[in-house]
Amino acid sequence: MEKHDIKTREDIELLVNSFYDSARKDDMIGYIFNDVVKVDWPVHLPIMYDFWESLLLEGTYKGNAMQPHFRINKLVPLETPHFQRWLLLFEGTVNDLFSGEIAELAITRARSISEIMNFKMNSINHPEQDKTKIPLVNPGKQKE
Repeated sequence: MEKHDIKTREDIELLVNSFYDSARKDDMIGYIFNDVVKVDWPVHLPIMYDFWESLLLEGTYKGNAMQPHFRINKLVPLETPHFQRWLLLFEGTVNDLFSGEIAELAITRARSISEIMNFKMNSINHPEQDKTKIPLVNPGKQKE
């Protein structure tokens, strides 16, 4: 199958569905979705479609992506290996399905999200750690 760039809502849905299919089955992070959070997928997936569509195309997501992760972190500490695995799965999914500028932007955004969430959770889970290495937020897609 020839790969194309992420261009439509349908592409976003394919990316998100494929990623979460992998994440739910993953030995390291699957239990967080399945056993800890017990994600209601018919509710969660459309939120994720909106989130990624807003980051990559023209979307309408208005939520706070960090807040649910703070709640999850109280149930099970989210640690660096969790974020690294999430990113590995996400990048792999993008690379398996797509190729192009927006696909690269998806990976850049995912790296930024992973770094920022990891930094914030480590600040909570390990308050004694050095907090001087604050990750930079990717400025995102610039309008020309």
